[in-house]
Amino acid sequence: MGRQGKDTTKGSGGHTLRRLYRLAGAGLVAAAVVKEMRTPAERRDWHGDLAGLVPYDLRPPTLDRLCERMWAPDNPRLIVPRVFGVGWTVNVGRVVQLVRTRG
Repeated sequence: MGRQGKDTTKGSGGHTLRRLYRLAGAGLVAAAVVKEMRTPAERRDWHGDLAGLVPYDLRPPTLDRLCERMWAPDNPRLIVPRVFGVGWTVNVGRVVQLVRTRG
């Protein structure tokens, strides 16, 4: 047992996995910034994808983009690019619509 009676051996794999996810996320953000900085200043738009696979959007978030990505019930995609950052998020509007139509 560890300090304060907690078993520190349980869940240590989860802690390591979280660290790996954070490290990978930080690496992807760094790669996106490097990609934009290597682009001529007049052509930088601060959004796109890495290796044609992982989307990124480093522009300041807007309410329109938030709604477009996270609350778009008419968009057939459940997983969409994040409003800000690297990776994907859930289109909650589509999930709610699917639940309502099947319930």
